[in-house]
Amino acid sequence: MKLLLTSAGIKNPTIHNVLVDLLGKPIADSSALCIPTATYGHPMAGPGAAWRFISGREPRCPMVELGWKSVGVLELTALPSIDDQLWVPLVRDTDVLLVNGGDALYLCHWIRESGLANLLPSLAETVWVGLSGGSMVMTPRIGDEFMNWKPANGSDEALGVVDFAIFPHVDHEAMPNNSMANAQRWADKLPVPGYAIDDETAIRVSDGTVEVVSEGHWKRFP
Repeated sequence: MKLLLTSAGIKNPTIHNVLVDLLGKPIADSSALCIPTATYGHPMAGPGAAWRFISGREPRCPMVELGWKSVGVLELTALPSIDDQLWVPLVRDTDVLLVNGGDALYLCHWIRESGLANLLPSLAETVWVGLSGGSMVMTPRIGDEFMNWKPANGSDEALGVVDFAIFPHVDHEAMPNNSMANAQRWADKLPVPGYAIDDETAIRVSDGTVEVVSEGHWKRFP
């Protein structure tokens, strides 16, 4: 699987060009499934934010509204109650998964419960585009600072598809707790490297190579 881990979606031409490169074809020729699940688990998000994401009416975090050939909704909480044949072939045939932000651990829980986690290793050519929590879910740990919904084991462990952590929205004017100084304190407590990225920055992961793409600012904590 190819990853484009963003703080706030496809915010600028640099991130847009990387997405097209990962797809290997224009967005207008690519099919997408959007995953709103994380939105429901975060106290600052909820159903209204899920609707704006699905309907492509969230210009602050462009994802669904980019002009895809087709867009569907993959709601992970519904998948355990339906037959695999109703959704697995669709995921396999889709070019990109657009994964909204929200609560990363709630999202992680449902990626596992739905069976999507078992499917991910076989999706070699699929592009995963994460937005905030949709990016953090691919990391080994999210850090106590980002824990809202808590799993039964109380752990901040996520999927661990990549070997680094992500601190999104760094220095965002509406999120005073997401300062670079707090990102340093967050990183100091983690057993893995971390990236603090602002909303104009993304992390590309392809063929084992990690590359930061940015028109803003970011910092890597070893």
